Amino acid sequence: MNVRFLSLLLGSAPLFAQMPTNPDVLFWTMPERDTAFRQMEKVSPVHVIAAGGKVHQFKNGATIHLPVDIDAYMASQRAAGLIIVQDNRILLEKYAMGFDRESRWTSFSVAKSFTSSLAGAALHDGAIRSLGDKVTAYIPDLKGSAYEDVSVRQLLTMTSGVKWNEDYTDPKSDVAQFNSHHADPGVDVTVSYMRRLPREAPAGTKWLYKTGETNLIGVLVSQATHKTLSEYLSEKIWKPYGMEKDAVWMTGSTGHEISGCCISATLRDYARLGQFMLDGGKADGKEVVTRDWIAKATTKEAETGAPGRGYGFQWWTYDTGCYAAQGIFGQSIFIDPSRKLIIATFGDWPTATDRKGLQVARDEFFLKVQAAVPAIH
Repeated sequence: MNVRFLSLLLGSAPLFAQMPTNPDVLFWTMPERDTAFRQMEKVSPVHVIAAGGKVHQFKNGATIHLPVDIDAYMASQRAAGLIIVQDNRILLEKYAMGFDRESRWTSFSVAKSFTSSLAGAALHDGAIRSLGDKVTAYIPDLKGSAYEDVSVRQLLTMTSGVKWNEDYTDPKSDVAQFNSHHADPGVDVTVSYMRRLPREAPAGTKWLYKTGETNLIGVLVSQATHKTLSEYLSEKIWKPYGMEKDAVWMTGSTGHEISGCCISATLRDYARLGQFMLDGGKADGKEVVTRDWIAKATTKEAETGAPGRGYGFQWWTYDTGCYAAQGIFGQSIFIDPSRKLIIATFGDWPTATDRKGLQVARDEFFLKVQAAVPAIH
C-alpha cells in the first residue's frame, strides 16, 4: 500500500516507538508495526467514518471460565485486544501492548466484511440493481478488460477468474504493488491496475483470494451510491447502529478508500459489527441489509480448498454455521450465530500469516470459548 506523509508527529505513541521508514506496510519491521497499527492516520491520508450521538451499549455478562491462561494466550498471539460477547453481554475484555478500549487499531482485511455490508446496503437501496449485473455497468473504466464478463456476485465471491498474486512476502506480488501503481489519468488507482490483469480461468469457475477485487467492490459501491465509502458506512451503520467512536479508513493515491483493507476502529466497535450481523442487519430499527443477504454473505459460496470452510460474500465461512472476518497480522471477528457469540481480536503477529502456528492456536482458542458457553435458541 502507498503509505505517505511519514514525517509526522508521534503523538501519544510510546517513547520507544518507531514510525515506518519503508513505504510498504507488508515490509515494516515489528516495532514499526506496533507503533503504526494504532495510529495509521499518522502514516497515510484517511477519511473519517463519523459516529453519531447514541451508542449501542453492551451489557455486562457473567465471567467466562476458560481452561486458558488469557494473559499467556494474548502474549503468544501478540494480541493488543480481545473481547468476547455473548447475547450482547461482554464476558471478557482485555488489552495489552500498551493499548486500551478508547483507541483504534487497524483492521487489514477485516475491512472486507465491512465492505460486504455496504454492498448489501447498496443492493437493498436499489443502487445496485442485481448481483447478476456485470461489473462494467457500474465501473465503465473496466470495459475491454478481463473484468468485462465478471458479475457483481463473482466479484463478491472472488471467483472472477482473473489472475492475481496475493503473496505477502513477495515485493513483486500484485498485493504488494497495486496501491503504489501510478494510475492512468482520471482513473481510480485500483481500476487502473486491475484492468491490466489477464484472465486465467472462465469467470465463476475458480476461487482466488484477491484484495484488489474488494477494492473494486468499494469503487463499485461508491459509483452506485454517489458517496464515499466512509460517508455511506457512517450513514448506514456507524451512526444508526451506535458505533462508539469515529473510525478512519485509509485512502489510496487517487483518494478512494482502500476498501479491501485498513479501517481503524476500537475493539468494541469491531464487536459491534458482529452484533449488527447477529441483529439481522438492522440499525435504529431499520433494515440496512436483508436477512437473506446475511444468510448468503455468510454461507459458503465458493470452495477455498480448506476442509470444512469456504468463502461467502467477503466473509470466511465454516460448515458449522459460524463465519469470520479476518485480516493479516492477527485481526479477526469470529461469529457463532447458534451461541449469539462474537470474539474480536487484534494485534501484530510476527508475520502477515501463520496458518500452521498462530492461526491454528487462535482457532483452537475459539473452540474452547464455544465449548465454555451454551447455545442460545
